[in-house]
Amino acid sequence: MMFKNIPNFPGDPILGLAEQFKKDPREGKVNLSVGLYHDEEGIVPQLESIRRARDMYFENETKASTYLPMGGYLPYRKEVEKLLFGEDAQSVKEGNIATIQSLGGSGALSIGGMFLKKFYPESKVYVSNPTWGNHISIFEAAGFKVEKYPYYDAATHGVDFNKMLEFIRQLTPKSIVLLHPCCHNPTGADLTEAQWDALIPVLKDHDLIPFLDIAYMGMGNGFEEDTYAIRAMEKSGLYFVVSHSFSKIFSLYGERIGALCVVCEDQEAAVAVESQLCGTVRKVYSNPPSFGAHLVHNVLSSPELKALWIEEVNGMRKRIKDMRQALADELKLQGQQPEEYEFYLKQKGMFSFTGFSKEQAVALREEEAIYIIENGRMCIAGLTSGNVKKVADAFAKIELAGENA
Repeated sequence: MMFKNIPNFPGDPILGLAEQFKKDPREGKVNLSVGLYHDEEGIVPQLESIRRARDMYFENETKASTYLPMGGYLPYRKEVEKLLFGEDAQSVKEGNIATIQSLGGSGALSIGGMFLKKFYPESKVYVSNPTWGNHISIFEAAGFKVEKYPYYDAATHGVDFNKMLEFIRQLTPKSIVLLHPCCHNPTGADLTEAQWDALIPVLKDHDLIPFLDIAYMGMGNGFEEDTYAIRAMEKSGLYFVVSHSFSKIFSLYGERIGALCVVCEDQEAAVAVESQLCGTVRKVYSNPPSFGAHLVHNVLSSPELKALWIEEVNGMRKRIKDMRQALADELKLQGQQPEEYEFYLKQKGMFSFTGFSKEQAVALREEEAIYIIENGRMCIAGLTSGNVKKVADAFAKIELAGENA
């Protein structure tokens, strides 16, 4: 026998819930599990900026779609650098950043992990406790041992920064530290600018390798604010890695468009690093698809379309904040205490950590037709004015049942 004894893959806990939701026949079901931005009508929107960029592409593209280079579409990569680091960043001006186009944020993490494993084979990867589950899977697949550093404080629903900093101080040189610049997934609990300012010297003095994963730029506090950590690290002289995804903020989930950036000592080092990243790409998928890169480039390179896109992302951020407020207001009407709902207002981005146990998450799904991840993560962007009361009522009911158990 050849393949007869191969077991089934157990499935992904997030994508599996999405499939289960689709099959659920109950009316009024609410999906707060998968990380998709929905508008007030509960629809994943097509951005107007992207619609115009698509029209522009088809008006101007008259040739067949041929292979991109291994590193991807160069004009797109240059726009990504300016977006993340700022047009006036010294590393951008001097060409000290190695940037490749990637298959979404996951592809950037994977290629980055494989690159680091080749040149730092003895290093360990440290991720926040908790983190997005695929972070662990991706770096383990690259061959790393993955461990966790203290991050989330369940009592305050925020960051236990002192424990985090104390832990990172004792890491061995060249340890790889996975960090979320904004909109932490799954908790929504972010570091403040002052905390980043305290962390950066520790990373630098202890010769650590920061790996920043940013997928929700603009959905936390704004574009400038959400890139604070990236730009502060670049200004400090740190050498680090950034993975980036355009799925959420361009609503281009299916195009799998992202980027991987490595900030290097100088242009010569950046050229060498880029060549190694391209060599890794060649061994895995040869080169990336072109359509999404052209769409994003068309937006970012056009002052008119870029301004429209920023306005659209600002609208997403406002709607998410409005839904956080609406949920808190409904929970307050249910008689809950401030400590039971105010944290929803403090957390940032698409996700919040509800504090529900696995058993409570299952009860929400089975009894109330409300889907959240079994670790307690909910996607705030799945709330609408039409379902927020139903969700709040169910949350209060499940919490009361837990107290009376």
